[in-house]
Amino acid sequence: MNTISQWRLRAEFARRLSDMYGREVPAYTTLVDVSREVNADVMARAGADAERLGSIARVTAERHGAIRVGTPGELHQVARIFGALGMRPVGFYDLREAAASAVPVVSTAFRPVDAEELARNPFRVFTSMLTPADPRFFDAELRRRLEAFLARRRLFPPELLDLADRAEREGELPEEAAERFLGLAVGSFELSGEPVDRAWYATLEKVSAVAADIGGVTSTHVNHLTPRVLDIDELYRRMTGRGIRMIDAIQGPPRWEGPDVLLRQTSFRALSEPRALRQADGTVTTGALRVRFGEVEARGIALTAAGRSRYDGLLAEVERRVAEQGPGTARAEVARAVWREGLPSTERGLIDAGLAFFTYHLREDRPAGGGTRPPASLPALLDAGWVRAEPLVYEDFLPRSAAGIFQSNLSGEGTRDEAQQAVHYDLDRLAGMTDREIHDPFVLYRRQQDASLRRVADELGLGDTLTAPGAARTGTTLTEDPR
Repeated sequence: MNTISQWRLRAEFARRLSDMYGREVPAYTTLVDVSREVNADVMARAGADAERLGSIARVTAERHGAIRVGTPGELHQVARIFGALGMRPVGFYDLREAAASAVPVVSTAFRPVDAEELARNPFRVFTSMLTPADPRFFDAELRRRLEAFLARRRLFPPELLDLADRAEREGELPEEAAERFLGLAVGSFELSGEPVDRAWYATLEKVSAVAADIGGVTSTHVNHLTPRVLDIDELYRRMTGRGIRMIDAIQGPPRWEGPDVLLRQTSFRALSEPRALRQADGTVTTGALRVRFGEVEARGIALTAAGRSRYDGLLAEVERRVAEQGPGTARAEVARAVWREGLPSTERGLIDAGLAFFTYHLREDRPAGGGTRPPASLPALLDAGWVRAEPLVYEDFLPRSAAGIFQSNLSGEGTRDEAQQAVHYDLDRLAGMTDREIHDPFVLYRRQQDASLRRVADELGLGDTLTAPGAARTGTTLTEDPR
C-alpha cells in the first residue's frame, strides 16, 4: 500500500492551496509570475550569491499563508490540521498592541521546526484568533452576540479532523486517505458562497474590518498567500508598472548595502470581491467586500535576542528622526542612514557582535598537515580558514510588519476604547488553547547554531568549549513590544 509522508502532504497542500487562491484572486497569480521573473533575473545577475539564504528551488516553492479564526476551539482544530502536515506553532504575536488601528487578534505561526523539514518544504501559515473578550474593542452586548454567532458555526468537518489526527499520529496517510484529507483541507479554506448577513457584518466592521472578516461570516478562508522574492524593491516596481495598486511602503528593514536581516514584506491592496449579501428583509443581493490581498516577502538572516533588541532600537530611532525632521521626510533615506550607523555592514560583523544566527561548517580547504592544530575559539577558526559560516534564514514574522500590512489593507481605522483594560494573552495561554507547545523561535535558531558548533568541535577534537559570540544573550521569548 502506497503511503504519503507528512512533508509530501504539506507540499501538496501548499501547491493546491496556491492553485485555489489563484483562481479566487487572479492578481495573486500575477504576483507569483512577477516573483519568478524577478528571481530569475537576480539569479542571472548574482549567481551563487543569490542562493546565500536558500536554494532557488526552495525560494521558488516557498509560500506562507494567513488565516483567521474566531475561538480557542477553532484554533485547536487548526492546530490538528497543520499537525498532520508536520507544522508546529511557533511564536506569539499580539497584533492588538502592534497596530495603531483596531486589529483585535493574537496570532501564532504554524511551520516545520526541523531544519531538514524546512529544507524540504518551508510552508508556513500565520494564524490569527479574534479576541471578543477584550473590552477595548467589544462591549458586553456585542461580545455576547459575537460569541453566540461563533459558537453556532462549524469550520471543519469531523472527517477532516479525524484524518488529521491519524496523519499526525502515524506520520503518514495511505494514498486514498491522503487524497481525501487534502480535498477536505483545501476545501475548508475556500471562499464560501453562502450569503453574508449585511447588517451583522456592518456592525462588526464599525469596530474592525478584521473582526468583520472573522466573525461576520460562517466560514474561514485564506486571507492572503505569500510567495518569496529575492528583490522585493524590483518586484514592487514591476507590479506597479503592471497597473496593480500596491500598499504605500515595504514593511520591515530598509534596503541597504549591508546584510539583509529578518523580513521585508509588501502587498497589493485588498481587492473588492463580489459577495452575496443577505438584507434585513431576507433578500439576497450582490455586493462587494474588501478583505483579501496579495502579500510578498523577502527573507533575511535570523537575529539573536540582542540583534532583535538592536533592530527595535533602530526602528525607534527612525521614527524619532522622521518626526523631528517633519512632513516630507524621506523615511527610506532616514532608515538607511540609521542602519549604516547602527548595524554591522558585513555578516562577520553580525557574528562578532553576537547579533545574528549562523551555522558553522568545516571548510574543505582548511589548513592541514604539518601538525597544524586548530585554534580553540570560533573567531580564530573563521580568521584562519578552518570554518565557514552560513546564515540562518529568518523563518518567522514581525508583529509590527504584519500589523502594518493589515492596516494598509483596511477600509477604516475602526474603534478602540483605551479607557478599558486589555485582556491578557501570552504564549502560555495560546499554548493551552492549542494543547501544544508553542515553540520559541529564538530557541529553535539557537538549537541549530549550537548543533553545528558541536559538530565542528567534535570533528576538530576541541571538546565542548566552542561557542558563538554573544551566545549567552540569544535566548528569549518573542513577546516584547515590537514598537
